[in-house]
Amino acid sequence: MFTGNPYRCTVPSSPIVIAHRGASGYRPEHSRAAYELAFELGADAVEPDIVATKDGVLVVRHENEISGTTDVAAHPEFADRRTTKTIDGIELTGWFTEDFTWDELSTLRVVERIPELRPESARFDGSEPVLRLRDVRDMLDAASARRGEQIALVAEIKHATYFASIGLQLDKLFAAEMADWATEENLVIESFEQSVLLKIRARGIPGRIVYLIEDGGSPSDRDDTTYAAQLSDESLASLATEVDGISVDRSLIVRADATGSTPAVSDIVDRAHRHGLLVFTWTLRAENRFLARNHRIGDRPGDLGDWATEFALIMGSGVDGVFADQPDRALIARAALHAS
Repeated sequence: MFTGNPYRCTVPSSPIVIAHRGASGYRPEHSRAAYELAFELGADAVEPDIVATKDGVLVVRHENEISGTTDVAAHPEFADRRTTKTIDGIELTGWFTEDFTWDELSTLRVVERIPELRPESARFDGSEPVLRLRDVRDMLDAASARRGEQIALVAEIKHATYFASIGLQLDKLFAAEMADWATEENLVIESFEQSVLLKIRARGIPGRIVYLIEDGGSPSDRDDTTYAAQLSDESLASLATEVDGISVDRSLIVRADATGSTPAVSDIVDRAHRHGLLVFTWTLRAENRFLARNHRIGDRPGDLGDWATEFALIMGSGVDGVFADQPDRALIARAALHAS
């Protein structure tokens, strides 16, 4: 059970700021440039999403479907790999990591996922290859050494039940990758599937495990509950006996009213803390497109809005960690919150 800020020794204030897929507000997500910029900007931790290749190499991609984040569609040698699959109940058409070996996947280059909102980031399209988990781990070690303090890895395991159904056990692959590296101080493991978190813990991997909860729907590894049901006091008390924390959609913390404005903070953080659970939230983004209506400035979705007010509102709820596409702005908001 969580008993305090795990980074108190190196991070002077809470919430910790986790660079979401690297500094993904400025560089294509999960690129080397995104992670290196996140370290440079001072993020307390970085978050890779983890999926697998056909030959069992763990790679960092937001999803196993990669048409929106790589240049795979421009590779005629892979045209016949385009297919339709159902992943966690959703039908998707595209190219999937599990249909490539690592050697094949390493020939692809990363691209900006939302270029219409982030054209400056899209200028870096095609310049860098896909990364493996071990590449991010090595970069993190080097950055921690330069900074003189531990930068944490917040690893999200994606689609574990699906991958297990095709013979790729992400818990086993992740444990093998982390066994000689992970400590309680440098690793947090997240997933929308509680079962894979418990399997990783059973394999003896140190670090805190945090259960991701969406604003609606059901976990793909269970058909007997919903995410909403898991936020009751009874369910939170039960979760606290198995995991160290929860990581929730920010809309569960700051609810929008009928006009799209954010009038109040919910009690979810306080209730989770009463049960001894760490609470993270995702994702802080500075552009109008992602802000509540009352925090937007102008009509252009890609322009920066009043992110400082919204970030402060979310951080003021008492959360222990925030995921941010622009970690520098989250750090500014945290400093302002403590100064006030």
